Amino acid sequence: MEFTRFARFGMVCTIDHLATSAGVTMLDRGGSAADAVIAANAVLAVTAPHACGLGGDLFALVHDGEGPPRTLNASGRSGSGADPDRLRAEGRQRMPFQHDIRSVTVPGCADGWLALHARYGRLPLDELLAPAVRYADSGFPASPLLAPAAAVLPGVDAPVAPGAPLRRPGVARALTALGTDGRDGFYLGEFGAGLLALGRDPAVGGSAGGEYSEADLARVNADWVAPIAVRAFGHDVWTVPPNSQGYALLLALAIADGLDLPRDPADPLWAHLLVEAARAAGHDRPDVLFDGASVEDVLASADERRAGIDASRRARLRDLVSPGDTTYLCAVDSEGMGVSLIQSNAAGFGSMLFEPATGINLHNRGMGFSLTPGHPAEYGPARRPPHTLAPALVTRPDGSLRAVLGTMGGDSQPQILLQVIARLLASGQTPGEAIAAPRWRLGPGDTGFDAWADPDGATLDVEDGAPWAPDLRERGHDVRHLPFGGSFGHAHLIESRPDGILAAAADPRAVISSAAGH
Repeated sequence: MEFTRFARFGMVCTIDHLATSAGVTMLDRGGSAADAVIAANAVLAVTAPHACGLGGDLFALVHDGEGPPRTLNASGRSGSGADPDRLRAEGRQRMPFQHDIRSVTVPGCADGWLALHARYGRLPLDELLAPAVRYADSGFPASPLLAPAAAVLPGVDAPVAPGAPLRRPGVARALTALGTDGRDGFYLGEFGAGLLALGRDPAVGGSAGGEYSEADLARVNADWVAPIAVRAFGHDVWTVPPNSQGYALLLALAIADGLDLPRDPADPLWAHLLVEAARAAGHDRPDVLFDGASVEDVLASADERRAGIDASRRARLRDLVSPGDTTYLCAVDSEGMGVSLIQSNAAGFGSMLFEPATGINLHNRGMGFSLTPGHPAEYGPARRPPHTLAPALVTRPDGSLRAVLGTMGGDSQPQILLQVIARLLASGQTPGEAIAAPRWRLGPGDTGFDAWADPDGATLDVEDGAPWAPDLRERGHDVRHLPFGGSFGHAHLIESRPDGILAAAADPRAVISSAAGH
């Protein structure tokens, strides 16, 4: 089945048709692609709390002309009360995963929306947030993805059936405050007060001094930064620099670009070489990924890492010499602006902690910090943790926009995008073919964020319907079959063709995903 959708004047892709519709409505009203993704993301903050929301972080790439994309890092920082010694005194060797406020950095989502709107918005912010406010206040139908887990939400006492109405009045108040009173209405209002209280609650890891201060909430967590890029398959592929893991996608692409990659993705050698490129690129991520890390030397190691790849067998990563739950959405408007945006709670509903007044669930992105003394990503005050979020944007050699794309998937994000980009650029597949095709991923461990804890011990998960499994086993991969579905990401892609037509695909793994335009 062909999943590609076409439009002339604008396109939006998300995991939820309600969110996509909100984005297209803003394009119809004359809004920019940035307006469209803000409106769509706000709806998802209401209807998809299992994937994203106001309690999470955000990264974005914006192509607004010929040249490098503008790059936004709206990931939050730890509070001024962050104390690694207290965690180590409790006997912990790793950051808490859930149910502990210390893994909750100040959420950057709202700051990210405000930064995008200030630079690229055409419509009033309250108008962009209005569809989300309406769904939160009056009710929305629970999606098939949310319904089985909806009982964790405040005020929901039992699992609900798909399509059953749900309301989130506290989220409606928070969105209204943001649209009316701006940043202070959210971070220094009802939500901010609740976050401060949780930081003092010992039942969830808080302390008498508090995990956060009012100054922490007053600090803006959205920065425009320089993007990073590599040339691969005749195009420039761009992403966000650390603290994002996006460099791993670029490095894997640079490695793959120098391999004799078969044009046909059904060839088992195609899968094997891309798997090995991803492994060679990412195996030392715990050592090289931290906020402010320079990855120039790492990206320059592509030739060295490629030399360790054998077309006939799986490499032992320890023989290589090394230097030193989420939602993705995208939009392109009639003037050619493309926005690639990813926004996340980290693991599903995140920390499983909810700000008590608004019911907004808080992410657990702080789990990416290290508790090793002196580690460059060590947990401490006002620091950004290593992040799995890695949106991508592709330009042609003349600087024109070719595609915006991204996916959810924790540690697997660079691996999924590597496959989609190779299908699009090297194999010439349509967006629908590239998005719907079976995938592989390196086993991400129990939490979904442990792929590189034992790089040589990770399984190779292969999606049902993929043709490569027997051959990959012969090459030494520990192959495990998994059903077609969200374990392999929810990727979306919009391609801007030279004839002015937009071709897009939303991932069928998201069940109710939608690519629509006008």
